[in-house]
Amino acid sequence: MGEWRGERRARDARIAAGRAHADGKVVPAGAVVDLLESILRPGDRVCLEGDNQKQADCLARGLSACDPDKIHDLHMVQSGIVLPEHLDVFETGIAKRLDYSYSGPQGARIAKMLYGGQIELGAVHTYLELFARYFVDLTPNVALIAGVSADRNGNLYTGPNTEDTPTVVEATAFKNGVVVAQVNEIVDTVPRVDIPGDRVDFVVEADTPFYVEPLFTRDPAAMTETQILIAMMAIKGIYAEYGIRRLNHGIGFGTAAIELLLPTYGEKLGLKGKIATHWALNPHPTLIPAIESGWVKQVHCFGSEVGMDRYIRERPDIFFTGADGSLRSNRAFCQTAGLYACDMFIGATLQIDLMGHSSTVTQSRVAGFGGAPNMGSDPHGRRHPSDAWMKAGREGQIVGDPALMRGRKLVVQLVETFGDKLVPTFVEKLDALELAKKIGLELAPVMIYADDVTHIVTEEGIANLLLCRDADEREQAIRGVAGYTEVGRGRDRAKVEALRARGVIRRPEDLGIEPLDADRALLAAKSIKDLVHWSGGLYEPPARFRNW
Repeated sequence: MGEWRGERRARDARIAAGRAHADGKVVPAGAVVDLLESILRPGDRVCLEGDNQKQADCLARGLSACDPDKIHDLHMVQSGIVLPEHLDVFETGIAKRLDYSYSGPQGARIAKMLYGGQIELGAVHTYLELFARYFVDLTPNVALIAGVSADRNGNLYTGPNTEDTPTVVEATAFKNGVVVAQVNEIVDTVPRVDIPGDRVDFVVEADTPFYVEPLFTRDPAAMTETQILIAMMAIKGIYAEYGIRRLNHGIGFGTAAIELLLPTYGEKLGLKGKIATHWALNPHPTLIPAIESGWVKQVHCFGSEVGMDRYIRERPDIFFTGADGSLRSNRAFCQTAGLYACDMFIGATLQIDLMGHSSTVTQSRVAGFGGAPNMGSDPHGRRHPSDAWMKAGREGQIVGDPALMRGRKLVVQLVETFGDKLVPTFVEKLDALELAKKIGLELAPVMIYADDVTHIVTEEGIANLLLCRDADEREQAIRGVAGYTEVGRGRDRAKVEALRARGVIRRPEDLGIEPLDADRALLAAKSIKDLVHWSGGLYEPPARFRNW
């Protein structure tokens, strides 16, 4: 006879040990270390939020303070490596192995630790890929999550930054795992039940509110004329020509510039109601003027953004909000929407090679890539048509029965030819390949593979890779918009001009755009203060963005 309840008994034993430090389900912040040392076992898989923005920081500090003689060799499975404590646990031996998606603020440190052998890397995942593995072979034994408030029964209110929480809890609670939630306060009644109490085993009233990073705030005052020029080309040469209504934007200044040009340049082109109406997008403050001008019909969000709560509450026709008025975000659902329901992803990257592979891994940083590979991939499972999707499919199809033609999702890389500190964006070989070689990875951490990329836009122009008919044309199209980088200087001028004659490469003048017209005067808002005015005072920017 097989043993069918071993995991359940082990879970019950963990909870019984943890209850020694709890009043019912409630654990004081000062007892977090004792709680974690009671419920954790060496070698456990632990999911610590660790989201894109929201951080279970009280629990992270508690985990990093555990005794490595008691708790060691943990396998961390979490979306984001954001806080110093997320890596401190590897330096002390509390954690050993890591599977993650995004490490923006800790990118340089994680690179150093990977090269130094302090972290045993499983893989750098896309968000959906990591979430999927929670339900297959990376199911957490313990989940450490964050919420706004909870009642004494463990019913949890996550507020606008729900993010990854439902997915993490679902995988853990229903497969004999232990769920611990830190909250900002214990209340008699939560505003709405986002996570039912029967899925939460312990609640910690944290000593400080959980940290949320304003990841999607871009100050219009920092936008350059080059970024405005690139945005103008994207709007006229891609959004307008394909009739893009359903889309996702990355987090760079280039896409923020597009958002701020919709009510001005887009209006001049007569595109209102024809493009950019339905979004899978965090509530970018730079989208406020487009919302207020009537461009945007609907936005579903991965997470929230600091300072946008009041604005979202007053715009329920645009955002997904609960009966309490606050945003309901969900990263898994929004990633799925971006993958299957959007016709275009447009974002940035740190490196692009000669075929169009892109990565955010460099020799000094391993930033991960979060949801970009989901947003920026052509899902072969899609079966519903749209004009944009079908047009892209027709451009990319070389041979075959038109009746069996698939459409194509537009995947656009919006980059300047030189990035920060004049580091070239275009390279002969991705640094990701060198990282894979040095630390013995079987698969290099490529963010978006070349066969998914349809367009590259730089200050030089647009390269439509759908129209390239062989590898040489593709390489020359990329070289043709790579500017004065070594890759750009290596172009075959005759071939590039031939591609331009065919419309594979289009310069600003080919689109009827005068580069000198790319002026900051075109921006609907030129400062954070302007965004506040556009919102009618509802947007409350973080203090570091207030310069008035």
